[in-house]
Amino acid sequence: MLQIWYDIAEFLLPFEWIEHNFMKNALLAVLLITPLFGLLGTMVVSNKMAFFSDSIGHGAFTGIAIGALFGGLQPLLGAVLFSVVFAIVITVIKDKSRTSTDTIIGVFSSTAVAVGLILLSSGGFNKYSSYLVGDLLSIRPRELLLLLISFVAVIALWVLIFNKVLMISINQSLAASRGINTLLVDILFTVSIAVVVTITIQWVGLLIINSLIVLPAAASRNITTNMRQYHFVSVLISMFSGISGLIVSYYLDTPTGATIVLIAAFVFFAFFFLRKRFSQ
Repeated sequence: MLQIWYDIAEFLLPFEWIEHNFMKNALLAVLLITPLFGLLGTMVVSNKMAFFSDSIGHGAFTGIAIGALFGGLQPLLGAVLFSVVFAIVITVIKDKSRTSTDTIIGVFSSTAVAVGLILLSSGGFNKYSSYLVGDLLSIRPRELLLLLISFVAVIALWVLIFNKVLMISINQSLAASRGINTLLVDILFTVSIAVVVTITIQWVGLLIINSLIVLPAAASRNITTNMRQYHFVSVLISMFSGISGLIVSYYLDTPTGATIVLIAAFVFFAFFFLRKRFSQ
């Protein structure tokens, strides 16, 4: 199955960099990851939850530490399980508390990092420090299958709950009056972010995962005038940043994730200064 992708990539992209299998794998990963970042990022930015994905990344780090502590639990499995619970707890407390969302996220984020560092302080930190910076070029064929499953699952969930998430982001009281279970929808939304962030963190890196979710949506918001444009442009920016960042990092020998973030940041600032023209 993967060989078909290799053949298609080599046929459509007759460049030197695509000759390497690790670049083909990384490109396929980018094509699966970046649309999800672009989609989820729109609602993250609209709901003023820009640091939520960062907090989930910290929770994933703690999950990795727990998995390492118990030995038999795979680090990724431990990270996913902990991140899902982490996201649900944050969402429930946010719903039941009058405390601002950013404050709640900050409390949980700092706590998760502290717990993770303590659990790995006995010597396991160096083994899992690669999760801090990530390495997209190290992705393996079997891990691409995991990304494909995640891609299909999140897209299917997005189709089912998007309208409800949108209504909640506009007016939560109105959404509740229309019979929408706002807490359940919020939980599904935050859990989807948790799963995507946690699965991709080993290739993107904890330090920049939040940027890859926020920057495309923030850039898109500068130049779009309706929700359809907002989502479409966000996905385009995310994919453009991912593909161009992968290629540039190959030729400049720079960290792939950081290069993608810099390109996304460049797009954001370009659109920020051009936003008045688009609004006319």
